[in-house]
Amino acid sequence: MGAGRVAGVTRAKAVLSRRLGASGARDIAASGTPAGALRRLTDSPYRRGVDAGATLEEAQRAVTSTLLWNLRVLAGWQPRDGVNALRVLAAGFEIANVRDLLRASAGADSPPPYRLRALATAWPRISRARTNTGVRAALAASPWGDPGADSPAALVTGMRISAAVRMASTVPCAGDWAAGRAALLVARERFVSGRRLTEPSARRASRLLGPEAVRAPSFPEFRRLLPRAARWATEGAGRAEDLWRAEAHWWKRIEQDGLALARRSGYGIEPVVGAVAVLSADAWRVRGALELAARGGPAGEADDVLV
Repeated sequence: MGAGRVAGVTRAKAVLSRRLGASGARDIAASGTPAGALRRLTDSPYRRGVDAGATLEEAQRAVTSTLLWNLRVLAGWQPRDGVNALRVLAAGFEIANVRDLLRASAGADSPPPYRLRALATAWPRISRARTNTGVRAALAASPWGDPGADSPAALVTGMRISAAVRMASTVPCAGDWAAGRAALLVARERFVSGRRLTEPSARRASRLLGPEAVRAPSFPEFRRLLPRAARWATEGAGRAEDLWRAEAHWWKRIEQDGLALARRSGYGIEPVVGAVAVLSADAWRVRGALELAARGGPAGEADDVLV
């Protein structure tokens, strides 16, 4: 057992202390005002970069930036395979950068990109693109692969599906998370947004969900045809309109599984993956709590966000 692996797992277990937890998120949501939520946030592990006059979007951005900072620090303690796993697990930050780049290209205001450093897959090259066609070409020449079209929806959805496939192949202990995520992505794209997947995205999704499910004509049929590894993620959604609730259950499963992995003995990659999952779920919950506070406090959806 190499010293790098021991140090990486030890650091992963230690970083679990950098989360707010469900009770802390409830306190933020219960503050009932943006100002009250910000005061509680500045007295939490997410205080890094939080300004007292921040908007909801800025506060949420600070939460995810803190998560990224923790993942970058954790990556610095990992051997090569640990860094590779973290890069795949942190793919959402690169997707967010591309989404914001596309918005900026269309003339919309966008925040500065997340600073990915060692967790970047292809961002340095993608960031130089100035058109949607250029972004597609940069993706096609990278591990992301060709998304199949250059509309913003096709580019971002293609990256998200590619990220799920890469997670399943690179981080085997996260295989069910990846399959469940792909199921939610495809269902939302097809049965909520009403968009067809591009051929490359459909082909990649089929690797996790099966071609029959990807081609299903309705949401009930889609759910019926999903493999067990993916079907669990849709159990909270009787209708396509309920997918937001299913996503909340997906995050709770990720957190529960992550805690179990993080507590494993030994020095395999599993405790590192578990720590990333737990920190990511905590950041998702805190972002939701901030939004609830901005709306005046917890309401009927609070149980789906704060548990």
